[in-house]
Amino acid sequence: MFATTLSLLLRILSNPIGNVFQKKLTEKQNHPLLVNFLTFFILSIFCIIPAWQLDWKQVSNYSWYYGAVAGIFGAVGNGLLVKALQGGDLSILGPINSYKSVVGILIGIIFLHEIPNIWGIIGIVLIIYGSYFVLDTMEEHFSWALLRNKEIQYRIWAMILTAIEAIFIKKVILYSSTTISFFFWCWFGAFFSFVLLFCFKVHFPKELKKIKYSHLPMYGLLVLCIGTMQYTTNYVFSHMNVGYALALFQLSTIVSIILGYKIFKEQNIKKKLLGAIVMVVGSIVIIMLN
Repeated sequence: MFATTLSLLLRILSNPIGNVFQKKLTEKQNHPLLVNFLTFFILSIFCIIPAWQLDWKQVSNYSWYYGAVAGIFGAVGNGLLVKALQGGDLSILGPINSYKSVVGILIGIIFLHEIPNIWGIIGIVLIIYGSYFVLDTMEEHFSWALLRNKEIQYRIWAMILTAIEAIFIKKVILYSSTTISFFFWCWFGAFFSFVLLFCFKVHFPKELKKIKYSHLPMYGLLVLCIGTMQYTTNYVFSHMNVGYALALFQLSTIVSIILGYKIFKEQNIKKKLLGAIVMVVGSIVIIMLN
């Protein structure tokens, strides 16, 4: 119980802090897809030595299959997330992620047979209601016009894709272990995020030259945050249903709003916090469907 609680706490803190470094790097002209690839790539290198100690003959084909599928969704989803953070407010994009618990529950119904009851429905309504306060602080306010905002579009797709990714990560965990699932997340994520560089015709050598020595500490801290975030995510997934875990993870929305206000001087903090609190209450209510 203590290990699960500690993992949950680390996950809630590491995710928005990692977003800060992603946003800072893109503001310093580091290409979002390059930041995404390097994060996966560096983590992949660190995985090699501990992975060498495992007996890979015991890993089922299903684990490889679900790991590859999770890698595709994770690489694209995280790439879109960094792209969204490049031009969007952390205090806006963080709370939008609260919809991830809703998406996770809907997808979980199909793939994991996790059926929500009345508490789940009430939680969904609260999340949508809370998002009104957060999104109403934007120029377009809470309206369909928001969907024309590129950063919102990127964040929504990132949220959907990473919610789907979470389902397949849980599948890998069920067929293997938390650690193997983490290795697959890093390796397949690195491979598919590298493919993305070519798909979007990113000039790799040119973009690498934009990385300065002063950026390296931020990359190091980003890798630490993302690695912590994903491993603790996997550990929590191994001890509870995906829908409940995704709901608890939304406590990080308050951290995102505070960091956006303190570091990037983002405005309308009170209204955003009010909305985030309502959305977090909705996420917690969803947990009660258990």
